[in-house]
Amino acid sequence: MTNLTTLLRGGACAAAIIAMSACAGLSTSAEPLVTSEVASDTAAAEREAIVWDLSDLYASSDAWDAAYAEVEARIAELPANRGTLGESAAQMAAVFRQTSDVAKDGMRLYTYASLSYDENQGDPVAQERFGKAQNLFQALGEATSWMDPEALSLGEEKVVAYLDAEPALADFRFGIEDTLRQAPHTLDADGEALLAQASLALSQPNQIYSLFANASIPWPTITLSDGTDVKLNQAGYSRYRGAPNRADRKAVFDTFWDAWGQYENGMGATLNAQVQSAIFRSKSRNYESVLQRNMFDDALPPEIYTELVDQVNEALPVFHRYLKLRGRMLGVDDMRYYDIYPPMIEADTGEFDIERSKEITFEALKPFGEEYIGLLKEGLSKQWMHAYPQEGKETGAYMAGSAYDEHPYLLLNHNDDYDSMSTFAHEWGHAVHTMLSKSEQPFETASYSTFIAEMASTINEILLEEYMIEHAETKEEKLFYLGQALESLRGTFYRQTMFGEFELAIHQAAERGEPLTGAKLTEMYGALLKKYHGHDEGVLTIDDAYTVEWAYIPHFYYEFYVYQYATSVSGAAWFSEQFLAGDDQVRENFINVLKAGGSDYPHNILLNEAGLDMTKPDAYQAVVRRMNDIMDRMEDLLDDA
Repeated sequence: MTNLTTLLRGGACAAAIIAMSACAGLSTSAEPLVTSEVASDTAAAEREAIVWDLSDLYASSDAWDAAYAEVEARIAELPANRGTLGESAAQMAAVFRQTSDVAKDGMRLYTYASLSYDENQGDPVAQERFGKAQNLFQALGEATSWMDPEALSLGEEKVVAYLDAEPALADFRFGIEDTLRQAPHTLDADGEALLAQASLALSQPNQIYSLFANASIPWPTITLSDGTDVKLNQAGYSRYRGAPNRADRKAVFDTFWDAWGQYENGMGATLNAQVQSAIFRSKSRNYESVLQRNMFDDALPPEIYTELVDQVNEALPVFHRYLKLRGRMLGVDDMRYYDIYPPMIEADTGEFDIERSKEITFEALKPFGEEYIGLLKEGLSKQWMHAYPQEGKETGAYMAGSAYDEHPYLLLNHNDDYDSMSTFAHEWGHAVHTMLSKSEQPFETASYSTFIAEMASTINEILLEEYMIEHAETKEEKLFYLGQALESLRGTFYRQTMFGEFELAIHQAAERGEPLTGAKLTEMYGALLKKYHGHDEGVLTIDDAYTVEWAYIPHFYYEFYVYQYATSVSGAAWFSEQFLAGDDQVRENFINVLKAGGSDYPHNILLNEAGLDMTKPDAYQAVVRRMNDIMDRMEDLLDDA
């Protein structure tokens, strides 16, 4: 956690990871989402019309330039406050307010720059603007790097007395108290300044990965069994890995992973650089490990991580039951990794374009009540989304809610299928969460932890699933939606925890001084892939060529992020199990969790507002119950032939 993040809490947190947009989603499958290829001229024209209106942030690029110059000048004024925090409580409040206001305006600049860049990452003008925004936040970090050490030098007693005496410090209370908690891991002013200067360099592995994955690797083309030529870039793989023809699926996997395999060494060096950056940041702040630092930042009990891994490993037989059911429904006796993605059953569901996705999502989320639905309705009626793929656009999906005085924005790569609608509902969960938080919280505590963010989005997926299952018109359609619900649990509860185990393992290996080469990463990832999928038990065979999959996952460049998808689906299942049973109090508790934003540590919010304890097995057993219940329902339908 940077000093600015500590002081302003949620505000600067969002800025630090704005590419993921205030801890909102990439894909819940922790990989680039499916995107479409070439549409018809009419469809393309309609899609081009579904784009966000960035003029709500700045009327023009010239207006952005002018605002940039103004904020840059204000940042340059901040170091003049050094040495004044101890003069009085009023002076401390004035400095914090000045800094907070600069950060808020800087985040608005960053939001515009990042969104315009993600429209087309090949646009040199957008690249330059985004680079300027990154540099601006490095400058802001450097200009305020003295604040944590100076606040701590005053002593806890004096700081607390200031907080009690000065009403103008109220918005900053949680952040300042967190600064006191962070004292053992806060450096002196010179040390903080050095880390601030290093921040941009330490963040480069993520950008290198993005350039490789989206703009540099020469992707191969294959011909499918129907004669269609498809380019297996990120989008092509995501689209065709679930092809109905098994030989096509195998060809897609063989070709795509061979392409990644050719970059195994380079991607290994890139991920190793990310890990080494994380270790440097942890050691420099006197943490025993990268995991400890990441859990400490949000005051998360370490038992959450270990309990999640333990519960998922205990529940692997349930996952293997799913894989066997998948094989039964696909008519495949010898399940392979390329049999993971095709629908378990085909059904005529029609297309889920943006308009249909809006209508269904709106209906599915009505159980949240009038306040939630009113905010959703407002958002769906405005130009807040960039909905469809285009050349050079960022892959995946996210919600950008970091411009405090403006509405959230959503980047999608909608493909008019059910998965796209599920992602649509997921990201709007982040958007409404942001709106609810801003309605109750000041800028300083409006941004929330990832730990809660993904619960707010994942519960939308569960409500959507149950809505679609309930309104299915045929047995095949019901089985399709039940199967999609199972796939969602596979992709969040099991797959994310597997990623979490891998991430922990590679950081621990590096902390022991072991070199992380591409080949070593492939070996480590392959062992986990085989364990989770029951390779040795004969449940599903993992071909060695596919174990380079780690190189494709962007989330490994966001430290200890993916495990929170698994905790989030667990929490969402815990809430929805009671919610769908008609417990109105649980619904109100959940809304209160969303409104709490970043006003307290996430585990405290869940405990205090809803009674959910993520250190206990019960928090994870609801999702296992849901998975077994779905399979029971499917097997009943299959047996009722």
